Amino acid sequence: MTWDPFGTLHQALWIGGAPWTGKSTIARLLAERHGLTTYHHDDRARPGNPLPDDLPVGDQLTAMMAEFGNRFRCAVDDLRALTSPRPILAEGRGLRPELVAPLVDSPGRMVVLVPTELFRQHQLRHRPDGPAIPEQRTRLTRDRMLAAHAVRAARDLGIRVIEIDGKLDPTGVTDVVAEHFHAYLDFEVSER
Repeated sequence: MTWDPFGTLHQALWIGGAPWTGKSTIARLLAERHGLTTYHHDDRARPGNPLPDDLPVGDQLTAMMAEFGNRFRCAVDDLRALTSPRPILAEGRGLRPELVAPLVDSPGRMVVLVPTELFRQHQLRHRPDGPAIPEQRTRLTRDRMLAAHAVRAARDLGIRVIEIDGKLDPTGVTDVVAEHFHAYLDFEVSER
């Protein structure tokens, strides 16, 4: 087990998954409802070297997975040092199931959010920060591969996968995630 003097890693709740699934929004809403302290991994992660556009997608995926591992070690250091009277909720696409699973006492402490293909296409068409036309295929392919990897790893580890299809608004998705975490929220909230 990783050294964890304040029990932060062992007792944290984790939201990982693919880009454009609302992880940060869900974490914020869940934190507001249940008095949690949030850790936004993607905001804290140091930017790596940008991947060259001409790098094959498989090589981009390999490089990103290695970078996720490096950044996760920094997140573990951050979280291990974090003290809060409130439970911690960590979120970010770099919080991969295979990295988180060895740190938690139960796979129920994590969820993985992934978009359906229709929702991914909708997001691509409607998000103001969607990729430019020449980058779309590479980014979409890489994001699909990252999502598929997260789903496989999560299922292998018994971690719940929640598909985001756009039928629920962020509040509705937060309800689903809160229900998944209910045992930890009830226990932790009562100890506040």
